Amino acid sequence: MSALQKPRFKELNHGECAGAPILKSLWDRFDFSLLLTQSGIMKRSGTPSWLICFLYVVGIVSNCPSVVQIVKLASKDTLLKAMFQPWKFTQSTLSRFFTNGFAWMTFGKKRVERLQQDPLTQLTDGDVINLDDTHSAHPYAKQLPFLSWLFDHSMKVYVWATNLVVLQAVLKSGLEYPLFYRVWHKPEIKGEGITKLDLARQMLLMLRESVTCHLWVAMDRWYLCKQFFTFLEENNFDWVTKAKRNTILFRKVIEPGTRRERFVPLTPVMLIREVFKELTRKATSGLVSISIPGIYMKRPYAAVNRKGKQVTKHKYVPIAAVVAMRLKEDERLDSDNVETEGEDSPATYKGAYLIISNRHDTPKEALQTYIKRWRIEVFFRAAKQELAFEKCHSESQAHHHAHFELLFTAETLLAVALFELNKEKTSDDEGYTHGEMVRGLFHTRCQVRVKNHKGIQRIYIDCDTQVQQFARLIELFWPEHYLMLLWATPKPDIYQSLPQTA
Repeated sequence: MSALQKPRFKELNHGECAGAPILKSLWDRFDFSLLLTQSGIMKRSGTPSWLICFLYVVGIVSNCPSVVQIVKLASKDTLLKAMFQPWKFTQSTLSRFFTNGFAWMTFGKKRVERLQQDPLTQLTDGDVINLDDTHSAHPYAKQLPFLSWLFDHSMKVYVWATNLVVLQAVLKSGLEYPLFYRVWHKPEIKGEGITKLDLARQMLLMLRESVTCHLWVAMDRWYLCKQFFTFLEENNFDWVTKAKRNTILFRKVIEPGTRRERFVPLTPVMLIREVFKELTRKATSGLVSISIPGIYMKRPYAAVNRKGKQVTKHKYVPIAAVVAMRLKEDERLDSDNVETEGEDSPATYKGAYLIISNRHDTPKEALQTYIKRWRIEVFFRAAKQELAFEKCHSESQAHHHAHFELLFTAETLLAVALFELNKEKTSDDEGYTHGEMVRGLFHTRCQVRVKNHKGIQRIYIDCDTQVQQFARLIELFWPEHYLMLLWATPKPDIYQSLPQTA
């Protein structure tokens, strides 16, 4: 029988962020340190601002609930200490930095502009822009100027929260990453102030400053607004959404006697009922759809009458009308968009919905575009469960803006890594999820050893054998020479970081 000895206490050279060097390589690839400086996000003295921001990104990926936990992570994690030497972080350093009113929206704009310069992340004709909003609850404060008393549909309660309107890019290649966000403030008097549609217009116009290609905009039924549709088409966007119960559509018919055109009003539910039997006969499982031709929508437009006054007239515009069943939304992923009864509820009949779009010439493409809208709901879930989306409990509005913008930055880096990781998969069953990659690589334990070899200091990182499944990312993005975070690249052969499995 072996005798059990008392434990000895010693500082173990362990880390919890084995994938941090990969984050560093991706950070450098998109020049985020330079973009921070160009946006005026810098300090006069002390720890450089880009180091603080990168540490915050690592903390977000590690799901740290506060700057206190981020500082503790940086002080005890051997790998992070090697990366950030000789700098040491304190809570006051991070708190003072993030409560300053920096131009984070400018950084977000420059981040998107930089992504358009990379062939991997560049938007091209036919890519999809998802538009939706979500809540970020703040359970430890109320009546702050940037919070609103909002109803959380997922929990069926009212909460003090920040309401974010978000744009997300989904490329034809499968890569998806967040673009912009804007905070919507609930007005004291209903109907006044800036609306979510106004914020969406602002972000789409900002996107147009760096992107000129023809894009789709996929949105939830809440954004079904004819004036908004006109804005999208004027700015070279196609749109697709789900019809509401009270949406009025029309069908053009020819009168038998006079041969005159007449537009007969229809409701979306009537259209769904017309093809429902045929829809159910097409397949017993999976997504099924039927396109209904000859459907129109009455749209307003500005005109000048005979007296020279500007008036609003209406015209009938053809649209794509696709009845679909068994959409991804029916799986009820944890999201804010829980269906409710009323005029704003979706038009549905026995589980079938009506998808409408301005692209009446390509109804199948419109449906496939709307299916991609679900990716923004997946992003919201991943951000809340894995990236500390709702864990910024600061009472400073500036800190919340920094938190959201750096979270979008972190998700951009993770999205590129996940895309490269799953690039060679041949079926939906293969590949890794966002959570598996974060937990298995970017937030997994490792052992760090530092040795001198022929006068050159080398840093060895020993990982568990389960990290071998992410060997593709290590081959692509592992730093070849340098582990330290520096503004400029130093001379070679000073620091080496060599990943090993044990």
